[in-house]
Amino acid sequence: MQSATSRESYAAVTERLAAFVAGSAPAAIAATADDILSVADLLRRQPRLRRALSDPARAAADRVDLLRGLLAGKVTAEAVELLAAVVTARWSRPSELLDATERLGVDAVLAGAESAGDLIEVEDELFRFGKIIDGDAQLGAAIGDSSVAVDRRVELVRGLLAGKAKPATIRLADQAVRGFGGRNASAGLSRLVELAAQRRDRQVAHVTVAAALTEAQEQRLGATLTGMYGRDVSVKLTVDPAVLGGMSVRIGSDLYDGTVRRRLIDTRKALAGR
Repeated sequence: MQSATSRESYAAVTERLAAFVAGSAPAAIAATADDILSVADLLRRQPRLRRALSDPARAAADRVDLLRGLLAGKVTAEAVELLAAVVTARWSRPSELLDATERLGVDAVLAGAESAGDLIEVEDELFRFGKIIDGDAQLGAAIGDSSVAVDRRVELVRGLLAGKAKPATIRLADQAVRGFGGRNASAGLSRLVELAAQRRDRQVAHVTVAAALTEAQEQRLGATLTGMYGRDVSVKLTVDPAVLGGMSVRIGSDLYDGTVRRRLIDTRKALAGR
């Protein structure tokens, strides 16, 4: 959802979601979120349907009628109403209809986790699972192998997380494997961590160090970054002995690389340029 029109359209959709969440129990939110993500998967597989539901030449009422006829008796009434808001809105391209539907489902999952008091834990579980994938080349290759049917890869992820993570975490990990926002699984998980933090009005700081920080050191780092950015920061720590020392911090597009490895690389480049 890159265009101004699409951002405005999604802002209107989120208002509908907020109203639904405010009056619903966590289980109802989760069920509706699951239905919305199922429709997003359908739209991903059906480009003609995406075009029909986003066609500006068709009246909004006609697009909604098409949606209702397609989903009648198959998803919750609440999911239909939220999706109707998506279909009624204006999108610059059919692909943005898919992006908005998928994002709506993800936001609903996160809202359900928040309502259940699980949001912080879901954020941490998504981050840890992303680190597991990044740290295991064989597992990462298996999850990202596009020659294998996506449902089989989703089953692999569900098997890995079953009994070890919150249902919301597993549902979001599923979506990462399916290609959330056109990303690979690792990037999708990273974005989902950011969205979970954003729902708590926080930014995510991806911090890489050579050795684990103490709890006090991590808290001081978080407080320092909060002061710098004027907003609470959720620190996500990765220990990588290869950095040798120092610290790398990435927040959004900002990167502060003060690792020993980075300084050595810069020194080598400077010497080679002489």
